[in-house]
Amino acid sequence: MEVIATVIDLFLHLDEYLSQIITRYGTWTYLILGFVIFMETGFVVTPFLPGDSLLFAAGTFAALGALDIWLVFILLFAAAVLGDTANYWIGHAIGPRVFTMNSRWFKREYLERTHRFYERHGGVTIFLARFIPIIRTFAPFVAGVGEMTYGRFIAYNVIGGFVWTAGFLFLGYFFGNIPFVRDHFSLVVIAIILISVIPVGYEFVASRLRKRREALPVETAVSGDRAVD
Repeated sequence: MEVIATVIDLFLHLDEYLSQIITRYGTWTYLILGFVIFMETGFVVTPFLPGDSLLFAAGTFAALGALDIWLVFILLFAAAVLGDTANYWIGHAIGPRVFTMNSRWFKREYLERTHRFYERHGGVTIFLARFIPIIRTFAPFVAGVGEMTYGRFIAYNVIGGFVWTAGFLFLGYFFGNIPFVRDHFSLVVIAIILISVIPVGYEFVASRLRKRREALPVETAVSGDRAVD
């Protein structure tokens, strides 16, 4: 519980923590920011690190002159691409070894099915996953496990990383210092997170509704048979 409370506090007061880091570490802040983005996108065990909100906060401080906006952009864009790339190769290395066991949970057919999915829809998945917390961390790993063609992966990785980094960084740069935003930074972070997970929530609800509609004719038929009896 203490760890969860720490993570929540980090997100809600990210501006305060970033201000302290800039004051204490100066130019080393660029490397710290790059390291956090790399870890958040590069390892499936660190999806709890800030991503969208950190980019927004960095843009805000860049607008104040505390950071160089173009240096931040280049470093964080590179970190995002390298993070996804590392995650892909980790999955690529681990996946085949795990699925060679062909156990109940790691059947070879699952790997082949994942591979087919990522060959068909992997590009869009890698791009869109950039904008969804947690899924952003797992998507490149699964792409590696599913042995998605690397050329296809890296193309969407670079495009997605560019749009994601530029989008949130410059959003913070141009709007982060509006008085209302600055005074209610915690609420803005919560809004960013909620907006980011809307697609997941929508797909979950839509999936449940589709399953209900598909099951409805069967249930109706069974009810009809019972009524005749």
